[in-house]
Amino acid sequence: MNIPKIRYLRNASFSEKLDSFFNNIGGLTVFNIEFFKQLFTLPIEIAQIKKHMSELGVKTFSIVSIMGFILGFVLALQSFPVLERFGATDFLPATVSLSIIRELAPILTALIFAGRVSSGIGAEISSMRVTEQIDAMEVSAINPFKYLVVSRVIATTIILPILTIYVIMISLIGAFIAVIMSDNMSFIYFIEAVISSIAFGDLIPALVKTYFFGYIVGIVGSYKGYTADGGTEGVGRASTTAVVMASLLILIVDMVMVKITVWLWPSIG
Repeated sequence: MNIPKIRYLRNASFSEKLDSFFNNIGGLTVFNIEFFKQLFTLPIEIAQIKKHMSELGVKTFSIVSIMGFILGFVLALQSFPVLERFGATDFLPATVSLSIIRELAPILTALIFAGRVSSGIGAEISSMRVTEQIDAMEVSAINPFKYLVVSRVIATTIILPILTIYVIMISLIGAFIAVIMSDNMSFIYFIEAVISSIAFGDLIPALVKTYFFGYIVGIVGSYKGYTADGGTEGVGRASTTAVVMASLLILIVDMVMVKITVWLWPSIG
């Protein structure tokens, strides 16, 4: 598989940096094509996928739990005085839930997931690259791309939507706790207001884009690790640049998908 190597340029001219940028984009494109070619070839590494879902996803539950609770709690506290000013505190559950479900929970969960997982994938695979473990797998007639990359990307693509649903639930609990601290609102009323405010066009697009976010986290981390060089210094670069690139792509894809959702809104709603 001929994937262009990443070039890290220090004190380079603008033209050299531009050339490196396009080289990076080209390498990632080739890497994506190779992934889809390998995705539909047997065998499927089911055991590795389960292992990575546990290592990369389950161990992220603690940090996203804290983030989700604080997200809902703070958003409700900040929204209450504004709505109270206009006598619209009854709309607080709908306002908070729609903000969390449509945008905040998916994007914040994806960014935290990228920070923890993409860097980990990049560091792990790059360390295998610089210590020639990947070369040893190729010599042993083992497909390292299938074993190392495909299984991780599938795992991140599956686990991030699950984490997002979990974060939404935790955020709504945090929001309710903030509400009862500011206003006398029953839990039944809060839940009914949340459910009645959520439509198909709110929940489904928000969850669909998390599959893309999960794919980005896995593919970028794997690409940076798989094409790393330069010894132990290359491991650090792969880990750092994986987080930066994955986070940037997540934000860009989110912007595009929000625009598509708004464009398709009449047919969805």
